[in-house]
Amino acid sequence: MRTWNSWVAVGDSFTEGLSDEAPDGSYVGWADRLAATLAERNPGFRYANLALRGKMLREIIEEQVPIAVEVKPDLVTICGGGNDLIVPGCDVDALAEEYEQAVKALRAAGCEVVMFTGPDPRDQPVVRRVRPKVAIYNANLRGIADRHGAMLVDLWAMKPLVDVRAWSDDRLHFSPEGHRRIALRTAEVLDVPVTEEWREPWPPVEPTPWLRSRQADLAWTRTHLLPWVRRHLRGESMGDGLVPKRPELSPLALPARGKGGARV
Repeated sequence: MRTWNSWVAVGDSFTEGLSDEAPDGSYVGWADRLAATLAERNPGFRYANLALRGKMLREIIEEQVPIAVEVKPDLVTICGGGNDLIVPGCDVDALAEEYEQAVKALRAAGCEVVMFTGPDPRDQPVVRRVRPKVAIYNANLRGIADRHGAMLVDLWAMKPLVDVRAWSDDRLHFSPEGHRRIALRTAEVLDVPVTEEWREPWPPVEPTPWLRSRQADLAWTRTHLLPWVRRHLRGESMGDGLVPKRPELSPLALPARGKGGARV
């Protein structure tokens, strides 16, 4: 088992931690959960999280990746492109080429790199329309990981994430339990021992009546999808005016446990 001394996480809302909310209203997320586990095992561990909600892949590459290249941590996790894939007309192969250049730069700096495929949106109303693009993008990402010796967390293959309970009400971000399972899976990829199991089956649940499901879909469209579309048309982002929650590599003060537990 390798000891990780430093980790820079780059990406969008997935890595920032939406919608895994702590008691103080801040966001925890899979990355902070895993970082807490790594800090418990290594008192000298340092962690930075540069991810910001709403970031497109090019913004991640231009704003966050150069910082990671400069500080040369042991480990860099990178996840991006999900916001691009939702946009009509997105060139998936061109997007993957940009991603590959970022991975090449990080590997050339001597960093170990962990990548993430997109999750399977099969059972997500409306969002499942981009499922073919996500599948093509994932195939590209697997090739990038193979060519450059990067580790890969295959979210598409994580069947527990298909369950609606792995997602928040906005259907775009993971629930606290979804983040917890992703942290456990990432620990597994990094060969970090954990005591819990991300494959644990969900408890049985009664199916939702068809009419109630359609009503929920309409409410979701009004509350979440249409505002997202309006922001995109205006060139706005959820992350406008915000700064990363951990902009520099620094020791991690172990947090109080959030909803569902702040650590894995």
